[in-house]
Formats: sequence, structure tokens, C-alpha cells
Amino acid sequence: MACPFLKVLLVGVSFLGCLYPLVDFSFSGETRERKPNFVIILADDMGWGDLGANWAETKDTANLDKMAAEGMRFVDFHAAASTCSPSRAALLTGRLGLRNGVPHNFAVTSVGGLPLNETTLAEVLQRAGYVTGLIGKWHLGHHGSYHPNFRGFDYYFGIPYSHDMGCTDTPGYNHPPCPACPRGGRPSRNPEKDCHSDVALPLYENLSIVEQPVNLSGLTQKYAEKATQFIQRASASGRPFLLYVGLAHMHVPLSRTLLSAEPGGRRPYSAALREMDSLVGQIKDKVDLTAKNNTFLWFTGDNGPWAQKCELAGSVGPFTGSWQTRQGGSPAKQTTWEGGHRVPALAYWPSRVPVNVTSTALLSVLDIFPTVVALAGASLPQGRHFDGLDASEVLFGRAQAGHRVLFHPNSGAAGEDGALQTVRVERYKAFFVTGGARACDGSVGPEWHHEPPLIFNLDDDVAEAVPLDRGSAEYQRVLPEVRAALSEVLEDIAGDNTSRADYSQDPSVTPCCNPHQTACRCQAA
Repeated sequence: MACPFLKVLLVGVSFLGCLYPLVDFSFSGETRERKPNFVIILADDMGWGDLGANWAETKDTANLDKMAAEGMRFVDFHAAASTCSPSRAALLTGRLGLRNGVPHNFAVTSVGGLPLNETTLAEVLQRAGYVTGLIGKWHLGHHGSYHPNFRGFDYYFGIPYSHDMGCTDTPGYNHPPCPACPRGGRPSRNPEKDCHSDVALPLYENLSIVEQPVNLSGLTQKYAEKATQFIQRASASGRPFLLYVGLAHMHVPLSRTLLSAEPGGRRPYSAALREMDSLVGQIKDKVDLTAKNNTFLWFTGDNGPWAQKCELAGSVGPFTGSWQTRQGGSPAKQTTWEGGHRVPALAYWPSRVPVNVTSTALLSVLDIFPTVVALAGASLPQGRHFDGLDASEVLFGRAQAGHRVLFHPNSGAAGEDGALQTVRVERYKAFFVTGGARACDGSVGPEWHHEPPLIFNLDDDVAEAVPLDRGSAEYQRVLPEVRAALSEVLEDIAGDNTSRADYSQDPSVTPCCNPHQTACRCQAA
């Protein structure tokens, strides 16, 4: 297939036979030495307990475990929200959903996306002379100016939302199982409500759909190839670079081709975890070969496992949310329990990040934005407040403490989306609202409001099983701190420059490379 013309106001450069819309690659060697490169890898729906370095029962993450041994592992690291779009918006802006305007997910038919007056990390680094790339999942708007190429990314290759938000010819493992896309004149499939639509899943390269439906069986290798090619090209150019990789793993569907090479009939989740680990290993190997001592690689996740997918979901480890499971529902993805928010996290930068160190600092995906901006020698956007902190001192082993206070926004299980009704203050965690997401057995925990709040001591009770006695001296000492922290952040947000996303929907904005074909089907030649 000939490379399509890209309607983007950037300088085109020949790249692997296609128009690769990057700004001029030439840059001074002096600047390259001064400015580090950044590779941010974000797993999808991966559980804290899936990482071997976090003492997982099964060892399916050999490459990630090696990265942990060669760098820093964080055991108290948190997503900024426990569902897709809000978590990604927070990563790219350093701001919670109440500030950046993204409290819940965008749809295939969404007209809008991450508000245009919000500044992304890619835009900040692009202005600082970086070449920027995004491989994989975006999920922050695909229509018009919300597309990644207009949000600071010089190059984009991936799926604009979750890879279960459209049908494919290779539907993979899902719960419930989903049918393939319709073909020819066959009628609509009328799938289960938990399955995707009749519009095929699109794969973009920059502004053009290059495959619809995506062949999920080959997607991992395509991502590996595009990511390593970007690193190679950017490294050779002398330009500093930012590469953001939004993995499809460990979100369902899981590929059906994975088990063929696995001995002993490994379960699909374990096989997919190994595939993801291999992909990360290929990216790290390319970094090591091309820009090892000047590249900061950060691996983490967007939220905890999607429990309603049963055996296709990951492990929360010891963060079982026992209080919630007794009430019903899941305490993982979409909730503010530890299983929904606490995610694997690793930092790797030879000669800068200490080797084989475990950090207990309380940190968040929100910290990626200010940390990267500071390390790049760039400036934070003016006229707005940020919820993340510059974690450089922790990363370089010069400090042990991160946040004193962290907020977990409601993400679908209970309460208004985006509202801050779960507060972490040091080792204590207070819930003003609780609720369980849909569990494997179909149950959903009731929404309960708590005044005064439930408070757990996570040092003594990582399973969040038994809240502190409200009459105890410990509870009475912590409660005023919780109320003060919540009051302070809400007052700060009220005085901030906040945004509001357009969540309106229109079927006409659905990505479709050929509306005359069933399921918008087209294939690369």
C-alpha cells in the first residue's frame, strides 16, 4: 500500500519508505548530551501481582524483572485514576480529572477528547526540541484536533482507543467470547452487550487508517518494530526524543496465537504476560544498543486488573480489598481500592538510577509529567496547578519520601466520576464512598457513603480488611488530617484554571476507512 498523504503541518522526512512527519531531525551534539531521552511504557489492566519483581507466584516477566534488578522498583506507586482515559489524561498533563476535564472514558463515537487548552507532555518536550512518538493506545480523542498528531506527537502508530472497542477477524480470548467482524452482506452480529461493535477496529499510522480491522495476532510485533525503529531513527539523528508506548496488554482480548509456542498449555493470561514482557524487552534492548546512558525508561500501568474478565484478568497481589469483597463486587479496576490503583512501576537509567533498589516512596503516574519536564530542562505550563511532583530525588536515590497526600478519584464503581472521595495521607487511607465494580461472578458492590469515613492503616492492613475503630485514638488523630487534606485540594481546584471535555457523541466521527464495506473493512495492500 502506498503511503498516504498526511495532512499535518510538519516537515516530512523519508522514513522506511513512508512519509514520517517529524520536524527536522538535525540538532546539535551539545544539546543531545545535555538533554536525556525518555521512554514511557504504560501497561493496560496489569495487576500489581503480575510482576515477578513484586513476588508474583508465576514468573512470566523475565525482562521486567531484569529491568528491576538493573534499576529501581516502586512498591507504593499508583495510577491517577482506575480506568483508561482519565489515567492517560493525568499522565500526559500531570493533573487530576477535576482539573484536566477528563473524569471518564471516551467512546468510538466521541466528538471530543482531552481538552485542547490542556498542554500535553509531548507538546512541552516538542517545544523544547524533542522529537516525539506514540506507539499503541491513545484513548484521548481521535476526531479532528484531538488526534495524537495534533497533541504534540510527531509520529503516531496505534489504535485510538481500547482494542476491544471494535470487531476484528481475530477476536482472541474474551469473557464473554466475542464473534469476528461480519463479512460481505451478512447481517449485523448483534453481539453480547460486553462485546465490541460491528465497526472494525482501526490501526492508524499518523492520520491515516492503514488497516481495518486490525490483525490482533500480529499487533505486538508491529508495535515492537515501530517502537524500535523510532528509537533507532531518533538516536541516529542527534535529537533528544520522547517515546510513549501505550501497550494493548494486558487488556482483553488476549491473542489466540499465543499458546502455540507455550509448553504445557499455559493459560492465556500467562502467555499474554510473557508476550508483553518480550515486547518490553525488545524496546529496552534497543535503548541499550543505541542510547543506554542517556535514556530514562519508565514502566508502569494505567490501573489494576479488570476482575469481571475472570481468568483473563491479572492479580492484585496482597491488595485484595477484603472489606469490599465482603460487601460484594470487585475491588480492582474502576474502584479506589488498592487493587484498582496500586500498579507495577520500574525506573531504569544506567549511571543515574541506582541498581536493584526497592523504593517505598508514595508516588503516582501524575509524577511522570513534572519529573520528565524537569529532567528535560523544560518549563511547566503557566497558569495552572499540578497534582504530580518532581520525583527526581527519589529516582536518583537522594530521597526516600514522595507524596504525603494522594487522592484517588472515583472511576466508575461508585460516586460521581472524577470526584475525590478517597484520600491517602501517609500510611492511612480514608473512604468517604465505597463500591465494588462488576466481579467475575457478575456481582456489583453497593455504593455506600461514609460520614465519618472508613480509614485503614495500610502498614498493618494491606488487604484493606478491617477499618480503624472510629472511637480509637488513632482514628481521631488521623481524621482531622484527612478532612484538612481534602478541603485544601478542593479549594485549590476551585481556584485553578480547569477544563471540561466534550463528551458528546456522533456516529459520523467513527473511524472508518471504507464506509461502503461491511464493518468499514479495508486492508493494507
